[in-house]
Amino acid sequence: MARRTNHRAKEYLVGYLFVSPWIVGFLAFTLWPFLQSIYLSFTRYNIVAPAKWVGAANYKMLLTQDPLFWHSAWVTIKFGFFSVPLGIIAGVGLALLLNSNVKGIGVFRTIFFLPSIVPTVATTVLFMWLLNPNIGLINKALARAGVTGPAWLKTAPWAFNSLIMMSLWGVGGSMIIYLAGLKDIPTGLYEAATLDGANAIKKLRHITLPMMTPVIFFNLIMGIIGAFQYFTQAYVMAPTGGPEDSTYFYSLYLYNRAWKYLDMGYASAMAWMLFLIIIVTTGLVFRTQKRWVHYGG
Repeated sequence: MARRTNHRAKEYLVGYLFVSPWIVGFLAFTLWPFLQSIYLSFTRYNIVAPAKWVGAANYKMLLTQDPLFWHSAWVTIKFGFFSVPLGIIAGVGLALLLNSNVKGIGVFRTIFFLPSIVPTVATTVLFMWLLNPNIGLINKALARAGVTGPAWLKTAPWAFNSLIMMSLWGVGGSMIIYLAGLKDIPTGLYEAATLDGANAIKKLRHITLPMMTPVIFFNLIMGIIGAFQYFTQAYVMAPTGGPEDSTYFYSLYLYNRAWKYLDMGYASAMAWMLFLIIIVTTGLVFRTQKRWVHYGG
């Protein structure tokens, strides 16, 4: 009995040794910064001087004395309100188009998927060139059609709209997930619908979309989280917030507060407010899933 206990203890020790790099990395680079940020959110800290406890002053200033907080939050919410549904519609539409067994369909799937793996900074720089009002290809194409293109990144409404348009560039990633969901729908359902005389529109409405709702729900949650953390494209295009602060996203304001003004305590409070907003928003969406998400069985 003692020998068996010693053998089991050695197995546990070997197992913990194998996972120890991950445990150390998690404790040092995830859990400790996570707990430290909670503390810093209640302090005034600028990296140079020691942190000074100020209680809930950072949160009070955020909610009552900082108009940029509300403005950046509104810009972010507005972006998510448009970009997330458009991304879902485009992703489902592309998946439906590419869910066929015609010759060479794999090439088309690859072409639509490739933009999603292009580095974000490279994509943003490419769009800055495409949207250039003087030498950009988009305005040149519009000029040939007799239309004067706008100054995409220089005027308030068009700068924001350009980022929404650019968000559809990487829709190929979600398209692959939707395509996998379409492949998982039992063909027997379509065969039964055909025997009942259902046309393509009715099959789409009563079979395809209901069976795809779990996949749509997953991408909806991930899209909401991604929209609230939208940063890289806005920073590369306009690190100061764009014309009239029209592209001053919440994460961009948080970054500037932390690394431009070195107000780490205030930035930590902003990060926890963002965390709370994401938790509440996704929680509300989760509460609606029983009404429209249909799981097989």
